[in-house]
Amino acid sequence: MRGRAARWSGHADSLVVAALIAFSFVPGAADKGVDLAEMGHRPLDAAGLGLLLAQSVPLLARRRWPGACLAVVAAAFCAFQLLGYLPRFGSLGLLVALYGAGLGLRRHRTIAAVAAAAAYTASAVAVHVAGSRERSMDYLTFGLVLAACWGAGGWARARGEAAEARRLREEDAAVAAERARIARELHDVVTHHVTAMVVQADTAAYLTEEPDRVAAGLSAIGGAGRRALTDLRHLLGALDAAEPEPSPKGLAELVERSRAVGQPVELVERGEPRPMGDAARTAAYRVVQEALTNALKHAVGARTVVSVEHGAEAMDVEVTTDGPARTGLGRGGGRGLAGLRERVGVVGGDLRTGERPGGGFTVHARIPTGAP
Repeated sequence: MRGRAARWSGHADSLVVAALIAFSFVPGAADKGVDLAEMGHRPLDAAGLGLLLAQSVPLLARRRWPGACLAVVAAAFCAFQLLGYLPRFGSLGLLVALYGAGLGLRRHRTIAAVAAAAAYTASAVAVHVAGSRERSMDYLTFGLVLAACWGAGGWARARGEAAEARRLREEDAAVAAERARIARELHDVVTHHVTAMVVQADTAAYLTEEPDRVAAGLSAIGGAGRRALTDLRHLLGALDAAEPEPSPKGLAELVERSRAVGQPVELVERGEPRPMGDAARTAAYRVVQEALTNALKHAVGARTVVSVEHGAEAMDVEVTTDGPARTGLGRGGGRGLAGLRERVGVVGGDLRTGERPGGGFTVHARIPTGAP
């Protein structure tokens, strides 16, 4: 994209230079150039042609060397005026060079501006000594026009830098949001499966005298590990291309996996499923996944109920776990629940968690069906 813009800028500069030279020889336009001394009487000769070209051709390099371009064009313009050549359209190159310097100079801008002002003052004095009949106010007005061209370039440069800074901030924010999303996905996917594996491994340690149950436990551990790898592949693949998000239809399978590792989980659904956006469906799935993960971590063997109610405007998902106080919090850092609260909030929903009066823990999410 930037290469294309650079090529277009190069073509535009070439067209400007060609127009300055061509119109310098077009009747009716040739004498419409910039004239400081107002004492032109000398027709264009070989030397004048060289100075005319020196006021336009250097503009081809104004983006790469704006200071040098302005110096060459200004020197040629001053010589053209002092030698008394008739005005030519190509002298407008001075205005273009000033705009280019204001736009392109990145270092020593103040020094360059002071030098340009001093050079203009010296030129005005020189043409006045050479016989120009212009008044001081005329020189001042002409100087203000030149300064305006420089200022216009500086204004355009400031706008461009502000736009670039805004673009970089937006990119940084997008990267940060994507990192946070990936962190949430990794937490939701890995923690759920690894927790199941840990619970099964701990259980198997107490069943050394029951080979059949040990074998079943090890098989469940292997299955959880394979599912974790599959989910990780899907997550990593989503970094390159869109992958299908989890759906509430997968809640039954999620509950079955928890049962397979020994957690007594019931699934209760009421109402007819409503159409939902991908983000809302994913949020509902992750709420159940995180709540079941917490139950496996902190209340192994405690009765857990997953309740899903499909309403006209929202889906209510509630996971309750029996057990002692602070069952759902345990000793973890709360990253999972904090991530869930952020995920549900993004789709316009609300997440509430807390201890149950008789012990245990409840996770309740209300997610709008119309969420994107």
